[in-house]
Amino acid sequence: MNSSSLPLHLHVPEPSGRPGHGTDFSYLRVAPAGSARMPPVDVSAADTADLARSLVRVLDDEGHAIGPWAPKVETALLQRGLRAMIRTRAFDAKMLIAQRQKKISFYMQCLGEEAIAIAHALALAPGDMCFPTYRQQGLLLARDDIDMTELICQLMSNSRDPMKGRQLPVMYSYKRAGFFSISGNLATQFIQAVGWGMASAIKGDTKIASGWIGDGATAEADFHTALTFAHVYRAPVILNVVNNQWAISTFQAIAGGEATTFAAQGVGNGIVSLRVDGNDFLAVLAASRWAAERARRNLGATLIEWLTYRAGAHSTSDDPSRYRPADDAKRFPLGDPIARLKQHLVGIGAWSEVQHDETRKECEAEVNTALKQAESFGGALLDGHTPPIESMFEDVYKDMPPHLQEQLQQARAFAAAPGHAPGQGA
Repeated sequence: MNSSSLPLHLHVPEPSGRPGHGTDFSYLRVAPAGSARMPPVDVSAADTADLARSLVRVLDDEGHAIGPWAPKVETALLQRGLRAMIRTRAFDAKMLIAQRQKKISFYMQCLGEEAIAIAHALALAPGDMCFPTYRQQGLLLARDDIDMTELICQLMSNSRDPMKGRQLPVMYSYKRAGFFSISGNLATQFIQAVGWGMASAIKGDTKIASGWIGDGATAEADFHTALTFAHVYRAPVILNVVNNQWAISTFQAIAGGEATTFAAQGVGNGIVSLRVDGNDFLAVLAASRWAAERARRNLGATLIEWLTYRAGAHSTSDDPSRYRPADDAKRFPLGDPIARLKQHLVGIGAWSEVQHDETRKECEAEVNTALKQAESFGGALLDGHTPPIESMFEDVYKDMPPHLQEQLQQARAFAAAPGHAPGQGA
């Protein structure tokens, strides 16, 4: 048969594990701890091609910090990072239970990914702006000036919700914390981060931007547009690709992570790129500091692919047991970020099992207290609380325009009509 007459066919990537069949994680191409070189910050994009395909790691299997990327860091900062990770995991666990109890309508955990956002937050400076996705709550929970009760009020859309019920749960916004409003539209925040960084440079400011995207959303056009602008204008931005292996029920290979890496796509676009162990707190801290220094020295953008695993469901609307093995999180070769940092601190005599247990209990108590306080402001799905009808119209414009004033009067009249029950639609 002539080769030109052979029927054509497409290649559809498949994960190496499905329910009932354990995943073969050899596709990850995990490098030994300490093996990746650390180039100078003024390195060219082409000279990071090997780092975009290898893996920057600091902590070995015994918890020792080894290799050129091992950061010089005070023990107190590592203890703070461990506590923030424990705090974030406690928050996530309680909010998951609250959703199951119908106290909130929806939630998304970052279980297994805590090190990425928290170590990154500790590498940034006041005034820097993050453009996160819905799984970077650690950027907020790593800070002492963010009220946990207020976060829960946002989840409940109650009277103390700083977003006034105009954002879906988990879509926080904190300008003072450098946390740009989360969008439910995928990939938009990536190009927004590049634009914000460009604006900072145009103004001659010193602040840098940090954009976030998941492995699945790299298939969106905004991802590639962001890379083009970041490369051409050498924008002061860190471009974070969180490769947690699964975009809802779609394996990361579908978005292009099979024959290459997401970091390699940065190199191909002329951007200095790294592939980093996202479950290694010290590696995340070191790589984030390195990328931030490049941005502040006008050396351009850095793309970092954080290799991690989404240990929980995509959201409270998802059942991951339908599309992947139930024990994959326990078998993931890069382990658990909390356990790994704990092992390191215990090994250097800066932490103990007693401290760990006490910290966990303190964090759980803090979350419980915050939840009770948030519930006191109303808004739980079961309490029948209905916000005043005026809240739909107020605080949209500085001065309410005539057409909204008219609609408000119509809504009030409808609500006051005989036989109308609270929550009854038009």
